[in-house]
Amino acid sequence: MADAKGTIGAEAEPHSDLSTHAPEARPDGWIYKGFRVGKKEIWYASPKIQLLMVALVCFLCPGMYNALGGLGGGGQIDGTVQDHASTALYSVFAVVAFFSGSFANKVGVKTTLGIGGLGYCIYSASFLCYNHTQNVGFVIFAGAFLGLCAGLLWTAQGAIMMSYPPEESKGRYISWFWIIFNLGAVIGSLIPLGQNINNTGGTVTDGTYVGFIVLMVVGAALTFLLVNADKVIRDDGSRVIIMKNPTWQSELIGLWECISLSPWVVALFPMFFASNIFYTYQQNGLNLAHFNVRARSLNNLLYWLAQIFGAVIFGYALDFPKIRRSMRAKISFGALFTLTFVIWGGGYAWQRQQVSRAVTSEPSYESQKIDWTDPKFLGPMFLYIFYGFYDACWQTCIYWYMGALSNSGRRTANMAGFYKGLQSAGAAVFWRLDGVHIEYNTLFAATWAVCAGSLVVAAPIIFLKIKDTTALETDLKYSDERPEDVIPTTVALEEKRTDV
Repeated sequence: MADAKGTIGAEAEPHSDLSTHAPEARPDGWIYKGFRVGKKEIWYASPKIQLLMVALVCFLCPGMYNALGGLGGGGQIDGTVQDHASTALYSVFAVVAFFSGSFANKVGVKTTLGIGGLGYCIYSASFLCYNHTQNVGFVIFAGAFLGLCAGLLWTAQGAIMMSYPPEESKGRYISWFWIIFNLGAVIGSLIPLGQNINNTGGTVTDGTYVGFIVLMVVGAALTFLLVNADKVIRDDGSRVIIMKNPTWQSELIGLWECISLSPWVVALFPMFFASNIFYTYQQNGLNLAHFNVRARSLNNLLYWLAQIFGAVIFGYALDFPKIRRSMRAKISFGALFTLTFVIWGGGYAWQRQQVSRAVTSEPSYESQKIDWTDPKFLGPMFLYIFYGFYDACWQTCIYWYMGALSNSGRRTANMAGFYKGLQSAGAAVFWRLDGVHIEYNTLFAATWAVCAGSLVVAAPIIFLKIKDTTALETDLKYSDERPEDVIPTTVALEEKRTDV
C-alpha cells in the first residue's frame, strides 16, 4: 500500500481504523474498461492522468509562448513593442493571479483553465498583425488580455500540481509536468529554427507566428477534457482536500486565512517575486542583443532542453526516499544557493566584456551579431543553456516548497495565486526596466541581486517550517471537509493491497 502520509498526516493513529468508513463509489464514466496495467485499472480521474492533461495544455499554450518569447523581442528586431506588451501582461497578471485562487476554488479548476487558455493565441496573432500593420496598440492589448488569462491558468495548474499528488511523489509530479511543459517550448523552438535556418536577418517569418497560433488554439480546446478536483481519487483511495460548499465570500476570506494562519509564508514572497525576472535579461539582454535570428532560435531550443534536465534532476532528488523531507529541503536550498553564484558568476564574467546597450541598438550592429558559425558562439551558448537549467531548478524547488507546506487543494490554489501574482509583479518591473532601455549591465546586476537576496529571506521558512509530513488536521483548517471525506476508503485500500 502506498504511503498515505500526504493525506492522513503525521499523526495517523486516530485514522488508522479505516474500516469504520463506508466505501465510496468511484466516479462513474471515467474508467477505461478493459485496459489494465497488471491488475490495476487506469482511471481518467487519477492525479497522473489529470496532471498529464494539464501539462499538455501548458505544452501547447504557455510552452509555445515561451518559445516565442525566447527568441527575444517576440521575434522582432526591436524588442520595444514586446517590452510594452510584457509590461502590460505581467501588470494585469499580478493583480488577477493574486485573487485567482479564490476564483479557481469557487468555479473549479476545469473552468479556470478553460478561460485561461484563451489569451495565448491572441497574443501570437498580435505579432503577426504587427509584422504587417505596425499596430502597437493591438500588441499591448493582447499582452494585457493574456495577463488576465494566464493568471487564471497558472493558478489552476499550480493547485493541481501541488495538491493532487501524495507527499512522497510531489517532486516527481512537478518534474513530469515541467518536462512536458518545456517540451512544448522545445518543439515550439523548432518552428522558428526551421523557418529561419537560412535567415540571418532580424524578424521571424509569418509562418512562425501562424504555427504558434494553431498550436495554442488546440491547447485551449484540451481544457474541456479535464475533471474538477472533487472527482479526483488517488491510488490509495484518498481525495483532494477542497471546500465542499464554496461561496465567493468564503473564498475571498480564504485568501486572508491562508496568510493569517501561516504568516511566515510571506518569507517566500521575495522568491516568488524573483522567479521570472531573469527572463528579461536572458532573452533580451543576452539572446536578442548579441545573436542574429537563427542563432537566437538555436539558443532558444537549447535553453528549453536544459530546463527538462534541470526539472528531472531536482524533481527526482526532492523525492529521494532515503533522506527525510526536511533534510531534502535544506539540501535543495544549498544547491540552489550555490547555482545562483556559480552560474550568474559566469554570466557576470561574460556580460562585463560586452558593448553598451546603445551600440547593440544601432542598425549597423545587426550584421555584427553572433551567428552559430562564429568561433565566439560556443561560450555564450553554453551560458544560455545553464541559465535554462537554473530556471527549471528554481521553479521546481519553489513549487515543491509550497507543496511541502500544505496538501490542501484550497490552500495551494491560494498559494499558487500569491506565487503567480508576485512573480508577475517582478516580471512587470523588469520588463519595464528593459522598456526604458536601462543598461544591460545594470539589468544583469539587479537580476542577480534580487535572486540571491530572495534566497536569504526564504532560508528561515525552508529550514524551520518544512517538516517530514503535513498533518491532516492542519490541512483541514482550510476546508469545510471532515477526515472521512478525504482519507482512503476500504474498497480502495483492498484494491491497492491486491495490486501486484
